[in-house]
Amino acid sequence: MSQNEVAIQRYKAWLNDPLIDEATKEELRSIAGDEKEITDRFYRDLEFGTGGLRGVMGAGTNRLNAYTVGKATQGLANWLLGHAAGDAPSMVIAHDSRNNSPEFALDSALVLAANGVKTYLFKSLRATPQLSYAVRSLKASSGIVITASHNPPEYNGYKAYGADGCQLIPEDAEQVIASIQQVTGFDQVKRLSREEAEEQGLLVWLGEDADESYINTVVGQSLNAELIRSGVGEQFSVVFTPLHGTGNMPVRKVLAKVGFSNVHIVAEQEQPDGYFSTVKSPNPEEREAFTLAIKLAQQVNADIIIGTDPDADRMGAVVKNNNGEYVVLTGNQSGALMVNYVLDQLKERGQLPDNGVVIKTIVTSEMGADIARSYGVAVENTLTGFKYIGEKMTSYEKTGERSFLFGYEESYGYLTGTYARDKDAIVAAMLICEAAAYYRSLGKTLYDVLLELYEKHGVYLEGLESRTLKGLDGVQKIAGIMDSWRNQPPVDINGVKVEQVLDYKLGLDGLRPENVLKYMLADGSWFCLRPSGTEPKIKVYFAVRGESTSQAEAALNALRQAVMARVDG
Repeated sequence: MSQNEVAIQRYKAWLNDPLIDEATKEELRSIAGDEKEITDRFYRDLEFGTGGLRGVMGAGTNRLNAYTVGKATQGLANWLLGHAAGDAPSMVIAHDSRNNSPEFALDSALVLAANGVKTYLFKSLRATPQLSYAVRSLKASSGIVITASHNPPEYNGYKAYGADGCQLIPEDAEQVIASIQQVTGFDQVKRLSREEAEEQGLLVWLGEDADESYINTVVGQSLNAELIRSGVGEQFSVVFTPLHGTGNMPVRKVLAKVGFSNVHIVAEQEQPDGYFSTVKSPNPEEREAFTLAIKLAQQVNADIIIGTDPDADRMGAVVKNNNGEYVVLTGNQSGALMVNYVLDQLKERGQLPDNGVVIKTIVTSEMGADIARSYGVAVENTLTGFKYIGEKMTSYEKTGERSFLFGYEESYGYLTGTYARDKDAIVAAMLICEAAAYYRSLGKTLYDVLLELYEKHGVYLEGLESRTLKGLDGVQKIAGIMDSWRNQPPVDINGVKVEQVLDYKLGLDGLRPENVLKYMLADGSWFCLRPSGTEPKIKVYFAVRGESTSQAEAALNALRQAVMARVDG
């Protein structure tokens, strides 16, 4: 049976299923006759990958809706119950500001309650890193956060966490996937009413105590609070945008507690809005997301601009260059600056451990690694995804072999401290503001420090190209691109020899196999092809190191053009 035939069969089954509500059926009737749309919605089940579920909201098996969320939660509950040792399993659930996030979160809690899993649920939107922290502090068995991070408004998602507060590692995720696949019908999804769940003590609402514990723990990661509170925080001007997401209250509370009192909020983007109506995409990786923030910064002469994505696990920063213009730092630049600040401050206090480690991903710049090594700190690489950094942290916590100091990835995810196992935009916002204020007290800007690091370690520049290829055709195109580069690797790029091809599908350097290709060139530059695990995208990463900014920029542009000519061809 072809995929089109399978899709039509599933489409009809949903229309005839008495457990599907009438509003959903009406949505499905509206696409009757549109075979392409029906196929896209039903040709497969929305895949629960190693990062959980993420997809466009709507009716269908390949969409995120109450039915696909309920099925995933029942499968997760079955897995938890099957692995429960001694005490009954428990769960923590949080959600962001996206449309349907509160409903998906509550419905997941009611499914878990019907399975006897005690569930702690936040009363309103909370940041993803707070969910990670709560799982650990409450000693829960697992966690769920309803979010699609920085994806466009039509998306939502569902991420599952282990007892250590880390997103499920592949081995556990594969077991959960198998458990979900065994839930073959919606009649197998158990569900209590809210009243029943509360009466039985299986639904517990989390409030201000949980918030205060998390906020104080983040503030505890500060390295220069005394300096900030001595008056520096009053003079230092910050503009902050939560981009309609969960970061608004926690970032403001943390900055205030550390001592930053001159903080300006972008009013148009302050309130939660699932449509993210002031931006094309609520992504702090993109300059467009900072348009309103930069306008406000120019009015108040801000020293720094910070922005967080909808679930507040990614943080972007904007600083003034030597011409007084606001420039968006890349994730690699922000990461390198924070690595340098953290290690410098620890060394100055005599608190830099002999077994310290900085952990980054294979597509993250080597600049932060060079900085770390200059302080005598070890560096480890992981596959892309903060869960791998979290996994390393948990391992070192158990063995004591290394002391975790900082973890980051180029896609604007950072963490210092061991209170969580996911990237945290709240602690990153605090840390980069603190670093900028500290350097200002020395008569420098963050941009000055970046130039100093370039002078010492070389000019590292990186780039990223993404190609979104939706639907079944897109899946096939992405697979074709990877097959082409894997089976016919280039000998050289612009006359520069390709010295090494790293095919991570083979499980290199002790890492799990993953469909990633990295090409190392003779001049020290590299590029990497990686299909996204959560979006219909293929991402191509580029990195160069030069003696000057102009040289590095020219090399980066040439590398990007040559590689993308083949990718797009």
